[in-house]
Amino acid sequence: MASGSSKPMFVLFVLLQMLPSTIQSKPTTQTLENFRSLVGYRKGHTVEGLYELKQFLRKLGYINFDDASNNGHKHGNDNEFDDHLDSAIKAYQANYQLNATGSLDADTLKQMMKPRCGIADVIMNSNNSKLINRFGASQYEFFLGNLKWPLSKTHLTYHFRSSVHVTVAENTRSVCSRAFQRWANVSRFTFEEIAEDHIADIEIGFHSGEHGDGYPFDGPQGTLAHASPPTGGKLHYDADENWSTNPGPDEIDLESVTVHEIGHLLGLQHSLVPDAVMYAYFDSGITKRGLHRDDVHGIRALYGLL
Repeated sequence: MASGSSKPMFVLFVLLQMLPSTIQSKPTTQTLENFRSLVGYRKGHTVEGLYELKQFLRKLGYINFDDASNNGHKHGNDNEFDDHLDSAIKAYQANYQLNATGSLDADTLKQMMKPRCGIADVIMNSNNSKLINRFGASQYEFFLGNLKWPLSKTHLTYHFRSSVHVTVAENTRSVCSRAFQRWANVSRFTFEEIAEDHIADIEIGFHSGEHGDGYPFDGPQGTLAHASPPTGGKLHYDADENWSTNPGPDEIDLESVTVHEIGHLLGLQHSLVPDAVMYAYFDSGITKRGLHRDDVHGIRALYGLL
């Protein structure tokens, strides 16, 4: 990620150490296609390709192989369908209201193969237990530690800096202006675009593959975009996606994704409500630009009412 200031970059990389799956949370489309051969297998099997499935679920935050005390590290690099993988698949299935069988069934594979945001769904502690920052019966979540902008920081500036030109970029300014306004309408924040050569709180741009942050994009489908939690201030789109401001059946709506990623910039994690803007997955050809009440409740719970 290019940066107009070294401090936001430093903060972002610290956050990446704290959140092991913060950004690049999706394998390549080809890897997902390979998961088709794993449908029907369950705990006790050893099958080629399970290693990649483990890495996929690790990056989404459902499994932690780094803690030696639970012996998870012994199976993080093999193709054994062990207890950790079984629990991770069940957690993923439960999160997306699927039948929690623990096996990679057709419905689970279909969900995994949808294009999505690159932020991880959950954060696991050293005992593979989910760490949740959720209030009451609401389905919104916050980043671990309730990361947010200082209460004195209510006016956020942004500028554009891309390493790849895409045709839809010509509309990005108007798209982002509308997307920021949606959050301004329900929060204490105001937003302002400033010139590229000025230091901004938020940097927005299109990039392809490896683009300097250590978390390369994966080409069409898979990860659509990623953004850093406060106060990292980075919003990157995958330039290889089929972006549109009026999406057809095989196109991704730029404004819908932008509204979602701004939620991450402000401190919201993924919601479990499919109709919420902060839901992780996006279907091609649809628009989801208006904030759901779960999104509004989330931002107000984090920062307080207007």
